[in-house]
Amino acid sequence: MAMEETKNVAIIFGVTGLVGRELAKRLLSQSSWKVYGIARNPEKLPISTSPCYHFISCNLLSPLEAQKKLSGLHDVTHVFWVTWARQFPLDTQESCDQNKAMMSNALSSMLSTAKNLKHVSLQTGTKHYVSLQAPFDEEKKLLYYHEESPRMGKVHNFYYALEDLLMEKLNGKISWSVHRPGLLFGSSVRSFYNFMGSLCVYGTICKHLELPFVFGGTRKCWEEHYIDGSDARLVADQHIWAATKSGTIATNDQAFNSINGPAFTWKETWPIIGKKLGVQVPQDMFVENFWFSKAMLEQQQVWEEIVEENGLVHTSVGDLANWEFLDALFRFPFKLLGSRDKVDEFGFAARYKTLNSMLYWIDCMRDEKVIP
Repeated sequence: MAMEETKNVAIIFGVTGLVGRELAKRLLSQSSWKVYGIARNPEKLPISTSPCYHFISCNLLSPLEAQKKLSGLHDVTHVFWVTWARQFPLDTQESCDQNKAMMSNALSSMLSTAKNLKHVSLQTGTKHYVSLQAPFDEEKKLLYYHEESPRMGKVHNFYYALEDLLMEKLNGKISWSVHRPGLLFGSSVRSFYNFMGSLCVYGTICKHLELPFVFGGTRKCWEEHYIDGSDARLVADQHIWAATKSGTIATNDQAFNSINGPAFTWKETWPIIGKKLGVQVPQDMFVENFWFSKAMLEQQQVWEEIVEENGLVHTSVGDLANWEFLDALFRFPFKLLGSRDKVDEFGFAARYKTLNSMLYWIDCMRDEKVIP
């Protein structure tokens, strides 16, 4: 591709994550895009061999490193922020400060030199609407959250810190959008909250050891519509849609829930996922006192054997699976469901059936030789 054909230049912060990878692939499939991919550590799975893709390793917590590596990217037209710092627990002031510092270092390094910057797209999540700190007021958490729901008072939510910083830095001169996915489905070996990685490692170990593929959690979470699924393809497409449609005033400076659409239950999907993974699905799949973090605690060596036997990409359990995350997810103290009304009204039509999302990403992880 001749460089003169390039009309748009994206910089993706968090390019090795679930959505970052999809964003890069989708943009690079269009001839009019050049992409800079930013992450602290390179991906084990190659994202693209396109000459229009440039990976830059950068520690965004270092102002000097950010300035050195980002200030020379004069041609950037679109920023996609799909990263976060996880050194400190969520809902803490330290988490707010660290995530704000990362974004501040990045934007400060770029805003004065990227003269053609048109749009900044920020990804947060539906945890925008709730606090994970007890006590929980369950009566107030049985509704569908919409984008204009008021912020929670007296909580430390780094999503708020990032939104406020974004508006302060752009100062009404550059358009922005915020995207709030639910439970993300995608493929990455660099994502801390990697549901598909956790699910697939669990299923693969169950198959290898001939263990039953059971669901551990609360009965409510098992039987009821409890959380939204968000396919990484949908979230990436929504980022691009908002960023490139921002020439119309209507979509400028807006927040959008970024969810698949149709609701689902684990009770409906679990046996189908088990069949896809080739595991033994018992008649009684729901086992309330089953904890993934206990059952999978000593399985690192088993996973290494599976990787070796099947010639998979070399990963540790921790690259893909987060057992504490599964335990927390399936024991969430309240429902977390968002409304799609706003994004539908604005004309974003992509929708996915969550079961199909999970089946698709299992196939992708197999194709990438991440799982057998």
